Amino acid sequence: MHPSTRRFPSTTIRWSIGLTGLLAGLILTSFAIGAANIGLLDLLQTPEGLELFLISRVPRTLAAFLAGASLAVAGVIMQMLARNRFVEPATAGSAECAALGLLAVTMLMPTSSIFLKMIVSSGAAFAGTAVFLALVQRLPPSQPLLVPLTGIVYGSVIAAITTFIAYENDLIQYLSIWMNGEFSGVLQGRYELLWAAGLVALVAYLYADRFTIAGLGRDAATGLGLNYRQVLIIGLSIVALITSFTVITVGMLPFVGLVVPNIVSRFHGDNARRTLPLVALLGGILVLASDIAGRLLRYPYEIPAGTVFGVVGTGVFLWLLFARPVHAR
Repeated sequence: MHPSTRRFPSTTIRWSIGLTGLLAGLILTSFAIGAANIGLLDLLQTPEGLELFLISRVPRTLAAFLAGASLAVAGVIMQMLARNRFVEPATAGSAECAALGLLAVTMLMPTSSIFLKMIVSSGAAFAGTAVFLALVQRLPPSQPLLVPLTGIVYGSVIAAITTFIAYENDLIQYLSIWMNGEFSGVLQGRYELLWAAGLVALVAYLYADRFTIAGLGRDAATGLGLNYRQVLIIGLSIVALITSFTVITVGMLPFVGLVVPNIVSRFHGDNARRTLPLVALLGGILVLASDIAGRLLRYPYEIPAGTVFGVVGTGVFLWLLFARPVHAR
């Protein structure tokens, strides 16, 4: 066995241990921050303090981690299916299509259940992502930057249609909530769909090897015996479900599916089986850190986590574009 192959898992283990420790610190910090001053004695002595802690702060912390982890995994799948590192649900029209589906069901069936909204939104995201992948298949492979540009234009067209419909029906406020990721409204009983997103991300891990092969392209994957169409449908379904769950619950968080997979890939390569746990862990950490920063920058007021991550993600994205690649060892 080559020496670099033996060292690579140990590097992954060190990253996992370090990120787990960082996550534990961020969770404790998130538990301690809030408009109400709740100390340890309040949790132990007053039922009101414990109730507020369990109803608000624990769900918010879990929601931030689950949203970040699942969106980062969805970004990995999108990049493999499109064979381009500059795409994610927010730059491929997936989020905009999910919002359009959610707007349609809200208008046509205002009293519909969250389950029905989830189905319609996921179906719209699936169809929209499939259209995007069909579009990028026609682009020249020698121009990789055309793929994200096409996705941005495509998503902007869908967003313009959605905004017009929302404006005509006085639903702009709902639309702004769906498209701006923030966790201030997360309470117990209003974030549980994100657990489903986490389970879908776990399913992605079970298909990690197949996604890695699919990333080689249709011809190469078929030549290796992979049912490319089946894997494509599974990947699209995972992306659609994660996107719709996130949009319905906390709104869309830009750059998570773009930045996190590229950071991990830069240091650990493209083996999805090996890197997906790191991608999920790092995505959850960065979104939770953004939420904490948003709560502290203008305390006791808040800046949406999506805004904070958008600013940080822009800088990280530029670094990824211009920094020299680091090969995993």
